[in-house]
Amino acid sequence: MKKFTRLRIGKGEYIFKLEQLLQNKGISKNKLMRDTETDFKVIQRFCKGTTTKIDIYVLARFCDYLNCKPTDIIDYKNK
Repeated sequence: MKKFTRLRIGKGEYIFKLEQLLQNKGISKNKLMRDTETDFKVIQRFCKGTTTKIDIYVLARFCDYLNCKPTDIIDYKNK
């Protein structure tokens, strides 16, 4: 079962999928932190949907490391 965190803003919503992606690939948050040199708090915010700013450099590091697209990590749906 897919577990995504959703954050509603205005008429749309952001869907944070990093935690599920990590589970699917068998990668821990700690491993992601070490291998991408990203602060653990930043990873937590991407997983829990509490980030207020999306750093494209962090997103690029995640995509490179996980061999995925940005929309595999975070998506936006306009309702």
